[in-house]
Amino acid sequence: MAIPIAVLDCDLLLHGRGHKTLDRFDIETVSDEFLLTTFGFPREFIYYLVELLGDTLSRRTQRSRAISPDVQILAALGFYTSGSFQTRMGDAIGISQASMSRCVTNVTKALVEKATGFIGFTRDDATKQQSKEEFYRVAGMPNIMGVVDCAHIAIKAPNAEDLSFVNKKGFHSINCQLVCDSRGLLLSAETHWPGSLQDNVIFQQSSVSRFFEDQENQEGWLLGDNQYPLRKWLMTPLQYPETPADYRYNLAHTATHEIVDRTFRAILTRFRCLDGSKGYLQYSPEKCAHIILACCVLHNVSLQSGLDAWTFERTETPEQAEEGCEPMDSLDSEAFRIRQELILNHFS
Repeated sequence: MAIPIAVLDCDLLLHGRGHKTLDRFDIETVSDEFLLTTFGFPREFIYYLVELLGDTLSRRTQRSRAISPDVQILAALGFYTSGSFQTRMGDAIGISQASMSRCVTNVTKALVEKATGFIGFTRDDATKQQSKEEFYRVAGMPNIMGVVDCAHIAIKAPNAEDLSFVNKKGFHSINCQLVCDSRGLLLSAETHWPGSLQDNVIFQQSSVSRFFEDQENQEGWLLGDNQYPLRKWLMTPLQYPETPADYRYNLAHTATHEIVDRTFRAILTRFRCLDGSKGYLQYSPEKCAHIILACCVLHNVSLQSGLDAWTFERTETPEQAEEGCEPMDSLDSEAFRIRQELILNHFS
């Protein structure tokens, strides 16, 4: 009778390699430097993730000789932060490529389930006010709640003949829209949009747009570049500045909006699996979107745990769309009045 090998754990086929190796690997026996250089995060942060995700990961692996939550988390962190092949990272902790893949899948799902708890606009008044003050100190832009932009993450071509993920530069990608506060903390992360969609189209269909449109009393503004439409709650640069005040406004807008670009750069540098120069994400668009969101959750968790958002920041700019225009006939007249009032009161 044929043995149904497909149902066996690949680690257990290698002379009990999974059982022996995983028992031997102990996070307590390795140095802080090893953890930081191999998995991208310090020991205390890894312990916090084990506490945060441990119950969920244990439920997903209720079988004999299951891989422990801490090893699953290390496997996933290694993949997220190294950008290397799963086999290579699996060797670092002694699990097979098949088990490595399962670990990445399990941890990614667990992080995505936590997304709403760590990414959102719902914050207390004191935190919102502090962020506005920090934004103001950058370049004098008042009453700013967040900055929004999109960037492309390269993925492999989907199996189906789907051209919706081919962007203007000719490669397959997911166009991600992020909103962050003055510290680089993500307030929104939409990581599922096909690369062919332009930033303004994504924005108009996004949960961010719906959230602010539904607000009766606007507490402040978002800042977006010229890819975005001017709204009462979204301030964009002047396409054709004329007065000194106009130029001062545009300069302040650019300096403040740079925070979201810095945040993108920090995320892409810390999580090298998203870095196109290391190779495209080799998964379906749906799984790629989940991996990107999981990295965004980790970014926020690490920031809220006291790690510096800008510690890992590369200098080159992520793939973004070319500058758009601001057609006068499509301007929201009330939004135009609010922007002119802003310029008059703060930049004249």
